[in-house]
Amino acid sequence: MPAVTVDDVLTLEPIAASPSEIPARPVRRISTAPTGYEGEGFPVRRAFAGVPHELLDPFIHMDQMGEVEYAAGEAKGTAWHPHRGFETVTYMIDGVMQHQDSIGNGGVIANGSTQWMTAGGGILHIERPPEVLVATGGLFHGVQLWVNLPAKDKMMPAAYQGIEADDVKLARSADGGALLRVIAGDVAGVKGPGSTHSPISYVHATIAPGAKLMLPWRADFNGLVYVLNGSGSVRPDGQPLRTGQLAVMEPNHEGPIAIAADQVQESRHPSLDVLILGGQPIGEPVAWQGPFVMNTRAELQQAFDDFQAGKMGVVPR
Repeated sequence: MPAVTVDDVLTLEPIAASPSEIPARPVRRISTAPTGYEGEGFPVRRAFAGVPHELLDPFIHMDQMGEVEYAAGEAKGTAWHPHRGFETVTYMIDGVMQHQDSIGNGGVIANGSTQWMTAGGGILHIERPPEVLVATGGLFHGVQLWVNLPAKDKMMPAAYQGIEADDVKLARSADGGALLRVIAGDVAGVKGPGSTHSPISYVHATIAPGAKLMLPWRADFNGLVYVLNGSGSVRPDGQPLRTGQLAVMEPNHEGPIAIAADQVQESRHPSLDVLILGGQPIGEPVAWQGPFVMNTRAELQQAFDDFQAGKMGVVPR
């Protein structure tokens, strides 16, 4: 169960309703995330694999990390590595991850908190499990999203914002069937704490079995629905959607994003959990290789040269 929750969802304010005469946003395509390993060997699902960039813009990449229950000695992280040209948003749904970077930031991302790192012109960082998790084992489940920066901001100074679990804005659907955690953006009148360079919205919704969510969505934003766990469908066509699948909604549509949870869910996860993402497309060319996201191949080569020359910082002692 996600760390950020409430005992009684009806104590929360309901989101603004979408006009009933506007049909739900149609589905463009559904894809299934392949599995793989990241860093020193922790399991991930590559949520955006195979989806054309123009349907994801301003997003670049997203990994669902876990969900995995580590035994003692199994937890893994990443080595020191560079980034340039985009932002990483690491949301720990359950469990703990430590962070450190080359500009002096560091801390713990734990149980519903989010680390928002603007790589800008360049930064080195490392993410790893704390010693206690390595020693004892435990639950590890999170998501890392890469958000592109427009060309004018790609070389800005690196920056960091920590969003604690208590900062996340909570709301509910009108009938109380869905709990919404708004991490960034203004969603149906609820404003999340994340400060973004590209206009985006980022929501984690838990939808009870048999319940439906009609979430008003900006017409100029694209719409992505990714299933963290559970099964349900997306409207208006009622296309089935299950764990590890991504629904890409039709762009430039003023209708709400409509999701329904199946009446019967798996025993480990009693509800349907989805991430709902959207943003205003940047509309610029993307040159992406490894840890750098730029606009041209020449800028990519310069990023690799600058990293090799130590211009993105040094690993702290």
